[in-house]
Amino acid sequence: MTTATARIPVLVSPQEKTRIAQLAKASGISMGEFLRRAAISFQPSEDEALLVGLIDQMEKSTAEAGAAIDDALAFVEASNARIERIEAEAVRGAR
Repeated sequence: MTTATARIPVLVSPQEKTRIAQLAKASGISMGEFLRRAAISFQPSEDEALLVGLIDQMEKSTAEAGAAIDDALAFVEASNARIERIEAEAVRGAR
């Protein structure tokens, strides 16, 4: 095994530290070794991968919806301006 020389500071709550210490002691290894093994062996579950995909899709959909709303508002503004011009012409024509 290579010698560990790099640090990764990780803040945990006092309760988490106690639990990690208990698990490490029960495993017969140091807390550092316990955390290294846990980190290296961590594999996101299929549910987590699906959740990440859903979040990505939601972000994309939100951006598309925002753009569609902006387009709709611009269309309404242009329509209102057109209606105002038509009404103004009708008032001038009625005189």
